[in-house]
Amino acid sequence: MAGAIIENMSTKKLCIVGGILLIFQVIAFLVGGLTAPSPTTAVPYMSIKCIDVRKNHHKTKWLMPWGPNQCEKIGDLDEAISRQIEANDIVFAVHIPLPTMEMSPWFQFILVILQLDIAFKKNNEIKENAEITLDVSLAYRDDMFSEWKEMAHAIETRKLKCSFSSPKTTEHEGRHYDCDVLPFMEIGTVAHKFYLINIRLPVNERKQINVGIGEIKDVRLVGIHQNGGFTKVWFAMKTFLTPSIFIIMVWYWRRITMMTRAPVLLEKVIFALGISMTFINIPVEWFSIGFDWTWMLLFGDIRQGIFYAMLLSFWIIFCGEHMMKFMQLKTLECLIPPVEMHRGDLKQQLDQNERNRLSGYWKQVGPIAVGAFCLFIFDMCERGVQLKNPFYSIWATDVGTELAMAFIIVAGICLCLYFLFLCFMVFQVFRNISGKQSSLPAMSKARRLHYEGLIFRFKFLMLITLACAAMTIIFFIVSQVTDGHWKWGEFTVQVNSAFFTGIYGMWNLYVFALMFLYAPSHKNYGEDQSNGDLGSSSGEALQLTTTITHVDGPTEVYKLARKEAQE
Repeated sequence: MAGAIIENMSTKKLCIVGGILLIFQVIAFLVGGLTAPSPTTAVPYMSIKCIDVRKNHHKTKWLMPWGPNQCEKIGDLDEAISRQIEANDIVFAVHIPLPTMEMSPWFQFILVILQLDIAFKKNNEIKENAEITLDVSLAYRDDMFSEWKEMAHAIETRKLKCSFSSPKTTEHEGRHYDCDVLPFMEIGTVAHKFYLINIRLPVNERKQINVGIGEIKDVRLVGIHQNGGFTKVWFAMKTFLTPSIFIIMVWYWRRITMMTRAPVLLEKVIFALGISMTFINIPVEWFSIGFDWTWMLLFGDIRQGIFYAMLLSFWIIFCGEHMMKFMQLKTLECLIPPVEMHRGDLKQQLDQNERNRLSGYWKQVGPIAVGAFCLFIFDMCERGVQLKNPFYSIWATDVGTELAMAFIIVAGICLCLYFLFLCFMVFQVFRNISGKQSSLPAMSKARRLHYEGLIFRFKFLMLITLACAAMTIIFFIVSQVTDGHWKWGEFTVQVNSAFFTGIYGMWNLYVFALMFLYAPSHKNYGEDQSNGDLGSSSGEALQLTTTITHVDGPTEVYKLARKEAQE
């Protein structure tokens, strides 16, 4: 009867806590779905073919595709041939943004991809493993009348991957190849209003530069940037969540430092998880509105990597601590009569070498560290180099592609090993739980109360974890297969925006719930018992209040159950 009352009342209070968190979760999805526009916008740009007949092409002026100082243009390459204009004198000019528009720091980044329109010619086919060499320059200015200032210049190569569906005969000359898009440029901040790109395709037959690449008709770019409206909603959300997680983190650590013992491993990992979540939440992006910080994308990747590494480590250690708890106490029950056990000393002697040390989990945490390190090196090889050369792509060369694939494959293998370890540990814990539940009726009230709270807490957190992981996967799939928004009567729901804000809010609530439910209580319930087994076994009840806090008090989730039992 007491066990049923405890389970019902604790379930009721946890459902109230869960309901409050669910309300905030729904709000997080609605904020993105109803108030924010789509996260990104893609803008197509058609390059203008300009003529540059100067001897030194790179030292003096920039070629503008339109405006008062626009360049001398040609309509197509046939006109260039008729006017005897060499390929080295043709510049493909693109102005970002389109006329009458301006870029804004609220756009956060610019990602540009390249699409080539290549016509089939019998005497100028695309050769196998063809590479195109690009002489690219990027400039910026903040008004329509000042001089352009160079931002970057590089000579890059890209592999052409093109197919031609029709037979390669003279009858089909002039038809275009079907070519894959190519990575072109990425800038981690949008600090200026106007950008100008000049692209040259230098030809050198002796060095086999841009030979056997077909007849290029046009160069098209697609610029992708974050929407300013979404950026404002995202910044506001981070600004709100930062103090929320920080306050609960300080409260959680204060509860732990009030104990008469040092923090144990699981408490430290939960606190570290709170720190990593706060690290992500801190809205340093506000500074990108006023400063030209091109490293913000790389910094964001590093912050996310730290959080995910801590989250995966927490799951392993959480399962390991519960598995060890059940196995150790089950062994104690079999070997030593309960009356003769000095539980505090014996338990501490058994687990002092295994618990409270991260090295005890090196087999499980090792793959996380190796995988995170590989992804960090990959990111540094890509976005780290782009800090100096925004046109760089690690996928542009065979060596870079093999290196990138090696890092990704090693990270994938580590991730698979991690999930094998995690699934095994979860299976072990549930097997121990099933064995312990069969012996619950024969235990004293204090011991039964301990195990009921322990089992309930583990199952509750596992359920929440699976729900969070499932929602992340489901919303990711939905955002990929839908057209980006749903129309419900007068309301338009931006699915992609809801995915970003909702999942981001969900993991914040997950960390919030962890620190709330696993914070040790400041009350000593072992001294207030006045009836039944609980009163006569106050020392035993006090010792068994929690998995991770020993004699210093129960966690918040156990306190909910224990308080109702006392009443």
